[in-house]
Amino acid sequence: MTTAAIPHPAPAPSQAVRRHPFWRLAKTEAVLFARSAQAVVWTALLPVAAIVVLGVVPGTRHASRAFNGLSPLEVYLPILMMYVFLMTAVNLLPAVLTNYRERGILRRLSATPVPPARLLGAQGLIYLALAAVVDVVMLVIGIAFGVPAPGQPVGFALALLLVAAATFGIGLLITALAASERAANAAGLVTFFPLLFFAGMWVPRTKMNTVLRTISDYSPLGAGVRAVQATIDGHWPAAAALAVMAAYAVGCGAIAARSFRWQ
Repeated sequence: MTTAAIPHPAPAPSQAVRRHPFWRLAKTEAVLFARSAQAVVWTALLPVAAIVVLGVVPGTRHASRAFNGLSPLEVYLPILMMYVFLMTAVNLLPAVLTNYRERGILRRLSATPVPPARLLGAQGLIYLALAAVVDVVMLVIGIAFGVPAPGQPVGFALALLLVAAATFGIGLLITALAASERAANAAGLVTFFPLLFFAGMWVPRTKMNTVLRTISDYSPLGAGVRAVQATIDGHWPAAAALAVMAAYAVGCGAIAARSFRWQ
C-alpha cells in the first residue's frame, strides 16, 4: 500500500520576497552603504540640517521681493531636494559601480545566479529610495516652518520621479564611460557643480538673467526645480519641464545601456 505524498504548502508571498536573491543583494548593499559615514552625512544629514537652519532663521520664512514674492525657504527647498538626487546618482553611484568593476565583482557576479544587472537595480533602489525619503523629510520640515504643502501632490510625485530618472540616467552614463573609480569621481564632480549651479544653489533662478535662466530651463535640475516649485504653488508642472527631464532620462539611459562595461 502506498501513501499519497502530501505537498508542502507554498511559502507566503512575503517569505518568497525575502528569500529572493535581489532583495538579499539589496539588503547587503544597503548595509555597506550605511557603514559609509561620509556618504550618509553628505547625502542625508547635510540637506536636512540646511532646511532646519533656514527654517529657524525668522527672516528666511517671510516673502521677499527679491524672490518674486516667495520666501528664501520656499526657494531653496526644491533646490535642496534636487541636491539629494544629484548627490546620490552622480557622485555616489558611479564611484561604487566603477569600484566594483575594477575589483572584478561585476565579472564574478556574471557567473552566479545573480546577474550583474541586478546589482544596478539594487544600487538604484538604495540611492533613489534614500533620496525620496530625505526629500519627504525636508518637505515635512519645510511645511512645519510655513512652506505650503504641494497643491498638486500628483504633479509633485511625478516631478520627483522624473528627477530621479534623469539623475540616475546621468549617473549610469558616467559609470559606463569612466575607465576607473578615480575617473568616475572626477566626472561626478565636473557634472555635479554645474548642474547644481543651474538648479539655483548659488544664484536662485528668480535672480538669473535671461541667458542663465534659459540654460537652467533646459538643464535636468533646473527643470526639476521649476516643476517642483510649480506644484508647491498649486500648479501642474509645465509640460516643457517634464519633457526636459524625460529626455535626459531616456537619452542618457540609452547611451549608458549601449556602452556599459561589466569588466
